[in-house]
Parts: sequence; structure tokens; C-alpha cells
Amino acid sequence: MQKTLYILLTLALFLTSCAPQSATPTLPPSATSSPHPTATSTPSPPALWISNTVPDELREIAEESGIPLVKDAEDATIHFDLSDRENASIWTYALVAPFATVQDGVSLEELKTIWLEDVEIELWMAEFTKRALTALWGLPSKKQVRVVPSDKLLNTLWEKKDAWAIIPFEDIQPRWKVLTIDGQSPLHNDFVGENYPLNLSFGVDEISSLDLPAFNRDPEKLTTVALTGVTALVRATAYTMERKGVTYPAQDVGDWLRNADITHISNEIPFMPNCKPPTPGQIGLQFCSDPKYIELLEFVGTDVVELTGNHFQDYGAEATLFTLDLYDEIGLPYYGGGRDLADASKAITLEHNGNKFAFIGCNPVGPEFAWAREDGWPGAAPCNHKFMVAEIEKLRADGYLTIATMQYHEYYSPEIRPWQERDFRRLADAGAVIVSGSQAHFAQAKEFYNGAFIDYGLGNLFFDQMDNPVVGTRREFIDRHVFYDGRYLGTELLTAMLVDYSRPIIMTEAERADFLSYIFEASGWGEYPPTPTPAPTLTLTPIAMPRPFYTLTPLPYYGGQH
Repeated sequence: MQKTLYILLTLALFLTSCAPQSATPTLPPSATSSPHPTATSTPSPPALWISNTVPDELREIAEESGIPLVKDAEDATIHFDLSDRENASIWTYALVAPFATVQDGVSLEELKTIWLEDVEIELWMAEFTKRALTALWGLPSKKQVRVVPSDKLLNTLWEKKDAWAIIPFEDIQPRWKVLTIDGQSPLHNDFVGENYPLNLSFGVDEISSLDLPAFNRDPEKLTTVALTGVTALVRATAYTMERKGVTYPAQDVGDWLRNADITHISNEIPFMPNCKPPTPGQIGLQFCSDPKYIELLEFVGTDVVELTGNHFQDYGAEATLFTLDLYDEIGLPYYGGGRDLADASKAITLEHNGNKFAFIGCNPVGPEFAWAREDGWPGAAPCNHKFMVAEIEKLRADGYLTIATMQYHEYYSPEIRPWQERDFRRLADAGAVIVSGSQAHFAQAKEFYNGAFIDYGLGNLFFDQMDNPVVGTRREFIDRHVFYDGRYLGTELLTAMLVDYSRPIIMTEAERADFLSYIFEASGWGEYPPTPTPAPTLTLTPIAMPRPFYTLTPLPYYGGQH
């Protein structure tokens, strides 16, 4: 019996030892227990590395951001460099040359050839620009691609021939000429950045507190102003308009004028309801225009009309006041002439894309009957230089970019007379950014002076002088002035050749090169190469015109020559 009990106990112990056991017994949670902390890495403090490709303006923003800077990219948490990220800054560069450069542009392939090969043209730039373009185009020619600090580029290149530069858009100055690349220029209103090879992107490789501008060229801050020479819709010009249509004279250059944000026309002639039909060989210098011709001014997109012309009072106060009423009726602002002296002398102001403009003008030549008076006599504003200087100084103090124009004495050669230089420079010294001679039938020299651009004479726009009274009156300028964010950037000289006694057409490359070289020499910027100017290949209907139909002898009552 005892033996049997012993066997049963032994068997029970054996079965118990063979049962599965729990490796980690589960305990009820304690009310006071807490989970063990999880180990985490401590984030590195921000450190910014700036590539030597980054332009100066962006570099300054980054350096002033407060983010600690490091010299070695491996030590940085934020890298600022060329980037294709969506939030990158788009930085526009310009291909530029000294203003007295005849060539207007190149293709991208031609520019890359200059970059890579030893050609005649030197290409200058700042070091950061060279490094950025090297990343895009490869190593440049050691001989032709030169480096100089940004603030020394213009003075380094001004006296050079066959030397260009690549600069950021914000470094454009009036003495640079911006060259097109495949027809694109950052000075143009129709600029398409996506198609422009000198648009570079700079950004950081992660989200940071670095606040960068989206671009350095904001189209909402750009304004172009087209300034023109003499318009006189009379004689053979008006006769052609009667035969071929009122807008015929603007058939070729109309887009230049319409595409400007502000278009200026200097119309010397009063409109008069009973103006006689025009005759090409009109005897005498008393002029009027049919009121229907105002359609031409509207067709070219005129935004402001200058009335400093000698002929504004040719048909007396009645015609002058009718003309002013006509301008008021279509909402066309005028200056340099008016209903009395105060109206004629006042500046007019315009604003576009945040740029504030003022136009002011006068006539120092007369004749006296053409000048407006205090007693209510309408006409052109006589030049009171003390008044003009004071007004320009006031406008400048009020933040206006002032454009001053004068109906000056007429000369049939391009050189600047000493008294002309004195009178034009006086307005630039007062603060005008553009000083322009509206009187010239023969285009004159240009000048950069005290931060201003002075054009001593643009030539005709719509007027019938076909190389009369001297050869050269067919050649004319339209000055396209460019302003950005409250400052004057520069001027593009557009060139045209008068045909058909009425219609300026765009010059051929050979005509333009000859004309620019001629004017640049007169301006003291180069030597004039005597290249032949081929005649335009046009078939024109001749107009019967007695010779001579111009006289250089003033009529007894008139002080100018037309």
C-alpha cells in the first residue's frame, strides 16, 4: 500500500515538471509606474554655407539673416547654392556692352562660343557670375573670360572695344547697352523669362528661416517710356495721309510706340476745323492739321503730348483753344503749352508700376506771338530757366522721375553747341533724369551727364523732310527709356528712316550701324566708319514737289526754320 502511494506521488511530480512555463510572468500594472524614457538624437543647430556662385544681393540677405555661417559645406545644415527647387530665387542676368556699341545682340550659341573659345570679344564679369555660369556651361576660355569686381566693371569696359560683360539685372546702369540673346532682353516689356538663358535659380536645400526674394526682376516694377521728335501733320505728310489713310505713317513703327507703357508725341501743329486741304509744295510756314488726324495720335497709343512747338499759335488763339479742347475731350494730357502761361508752364505727372513721372517743357526760341501769356493768351511755354530749375528740384524732392524737353534752336548738323550744352545741362543739374531736344529735324549727339541722359535732338517722327534742306533729315530716333523701381535704368535707341514723305520705317542693319556710328562719333564716343548706307528697297509713288520747298530764311514773323 505504501509502495503504491509512493509511485503515485512520484508520477505527479514528474508530470508537473514537464508542463510549459511562462518566461516573463505578466504583472498587473502599478498605479504609480511610468514607462521608461526612449532615447532620441539632439538636433544640430542651424549652420549656413553660401556658395561662391551666389550673387552679391542674395549673399547680403543670407549674411544678415542671423543664421550662423560656416566656411565648409560639410559643416553646414543649410546649403545656399544653384538650385532647381520650386522655392528657389530666379535671378536674371544681362549681357551688356558700353552704350556706344553698335551691335544689338547675339544668339545663345554665339554667346557660348565666346565663353568656350578664344574669339575676338572679351567677356567680363564678377567672380560669382563666372562660377555660376561655369556650373552651367563648363570651364570658360582662360584668355577671353575676364574677372573684375562688380563695381569696377563699367569703368573698366567703357573705353574698350569688343568687350562685353554679364551682370545681374540690378546692376544695369544707363551707360550700359543691354544686348539681346536670341532676341530676348530683360529691358523689354515682352520679356519671357522661361526662354531666356541667363535666368539662374538659387536656393537652399531644406526649409529654413532664410527669407529670399522670389526674383530680382519684377515686371510689376518696370516702365518703358517712348520719347519722340517732331510731329507735324502738314504738307506732304498730310497729303499722303489723305491718299493712303490717316494711320499710314505709323504702319511700321506703330508697335514701338504702342508697346511702350508711356508714349510721348511732340505735336507742333494746331488742329483747325476749316484747315485747307494739304498741298505737298505749300508756300509759307503757317500750318494747321485737319482734326481727323488726331486718329494717328490715338493709333500709336499716345499717353502725353508736348506742345512746345513754334507753330502751335500759327492760326491764333481760336485754333489753339480748339486743339486743347480736343485733347481734353479724348483725355490726352498735355504739357509745354496751354490756355495761358500758368497752364503752359505746369508739369504733368503720371504713375505706372509704382514709378512716378513728371513731364515739363518749354520753348526758348519763340517767336513771341507763339508764347503763352499771363493775360489768358494761349500758346507754348516760354523758357524761364529759373522757374524750370525750381520746378524740377521740387518734383525731384517729391520722388518724381522728371523728363524735361525743349523746343530749342534748330541745327542741321549733329554737334552740340556750347550754349545748347549749358541750357540742357542746367536742367540735368536740377534733377531731370532725361533732358531731350524736341526741335531737331536733324538728329544730334547724346550725352551722359550728372546721372542724366541728354539727347540734344531726336530728329523728326512724322514730318515730310526727305533729306531736305540737307541730307540726313530722313534719319530719326525714337528713344525708349527704361525705369525700374523708382530709378532710371537706361535707354534703347530705336532708329528709323523716313520714306514716302510721311512714313518712318525700321532701318536695315547697315543703315542702323552707319547712323549709330555717326552719332556716337558726334557724341565723342568713337570714330565714324564711312560705311555706305544702301537705299531702302521700296517702290514708292513720287509726289510732285517743287524744289526747293524748304527755306532757311525765316519769315518776318517767324523765328525757326522748317
